[in-house]
Amino acid sequence: MRIDKFLQSSGLIKRRVLANEACKRGLILVNGVKAKPTRELTGNEKIEILLPHRETEILLLKNCEMKSIPKFRRDEFFRIIRDEIKEHEPEDLFALPEEQSE
Repeated sequence: MRIDKFLQSSGLIKRRVLANEACKRGLILVNGVKAKPTRELTGNEKIEILLPHRETEILLLKNCEMKSIPKFRRDEFFRIIRDEIKEHEPEDLFALPEEQSE
């Protein structure tokens, strides 16, 4: 199964288009290497999802050809190793840039 299709069917990324774009931007790594959206998964691989607001690392146990993986069966196919939510300070969109003093 392709990495973009797996990310969508597993529920790790909501839409395949978003999974495809994340791969193109280098935010998806398979065994430490940037993955193209067409990368075929074989099983027993480490997948890292490095989104701006969240980093998730999973271990793919076996490949799945199901259109979507039911939540109660996800443990058969992958294990979540790390799931870290990044907290960002809200940016003040209306703040004026600080003046440089000489």
